[in-house]
Amino acid sequence: MALLVVMALSLASSVWAKDKVVLPQYQKSIGVTGSLTSVGSDTLAGLTTLWVEDFKEIYPNVDVQVQASGSATAPPALTEGTAQIGPMSRPMRSREIDGFEREHGYKPVELKIAIDAIGVFVQKDNPIKGLNFTQLDSIFSETLNCGATKKINTWAELGLSQRWAKRGIQLFGRNSVSGTYGYFKKVALCRGDFKRNVNEQPGSASVVQSVASSINTIGYSGIGYRVSGVKLLPIAKEGTDYVAPTKENIFSDRYPLSRYVYVYVNKNPLKPLAPIEREFIRFIFSRQGQALVQREGYLPLPAQQAEEELAKVGLTP
Repeated sequence: MALLVVMALSLASSVWAKDKVVLPQYQKSIGVTGSLTSVGSDTLAGLTTLWVEDFKEIYPNVDVQVQASGSATAPPALTEGTAQIGPMSRPMRSREIDGFEREHGYKPVELKIAIDAIGVFVQKDNPIKGLNFTQLDSIFSETLNCGATKKINTWAELGLSQRWAKRGIQLFGRNSVSGTYGYFKKVALCRGDFKRNVNEQPGSASVVQSVASSINTIGYSGIGYRVSGVKLLPIAKEGTDYVAPTKENIFSDRYPLSRYVYVYVNKNPLKPLAPIEREFIRFIFSRQGQALVQREGYLPLPAQQAEEELAKVGLTP
């Protein structure tokens, strides 16, 4: 799966470089009324809220609700019809797609909406220069699937000295309904199980805030949730060739914890979308919508790719 992500991001980088298409400004449509519910990723809560706020400025009479309880909550909400929009920080699993298809007779439509990265955070004064996957496996994993030979429990075991040497490592991460949890487990831990002493948090922001609150902490979260009290570490797949999670490194796939993030929709292939769903999706892929992607700390899609995503649900910019 990690290879597929790298291949996809490499393709996106190539498309960006050759992209001659400019996304148009969103133009208000008539006949847009009713309510819309989004259920899914906490990681994407901030971005989804920004979209909703600007969308409601254009359409003051629509009612849009956002529930951000984790990516795992999106598939059942879409399947049961309690949501029309399902933001997810990971792709749907086969069993989730199968459950939806059994109910509706067709698959949900996956829309790539931005490019994101998982960041590894430590307290801002921590002198560590970077970490590789084997070290992350040793720090976070119970099963050591990525080539680690022993568990790491203190900062001294990572080569830190003086006041850091005797400090145990306090771990923070997301809970199991989070797509960020699943992605980090799959890629950084080679599908290994997390240690029991990882302090699971219900939201991405709370992970980073927890890391900032104590000197011996480490945690993983979306890079868009960085605060002043933490340090965002460069990461290497192996060795010490650490790569910082800059926009350039994320988009070129050099940073090894890069990923697409998604919105899933229930689109009957024989019927058009309801006007409010149609216009909200068009707004996501407009110049305004993708500007909010960038404002929230993600990388926007190349315009050509945004058009391709819209075409999946029968729309144009």
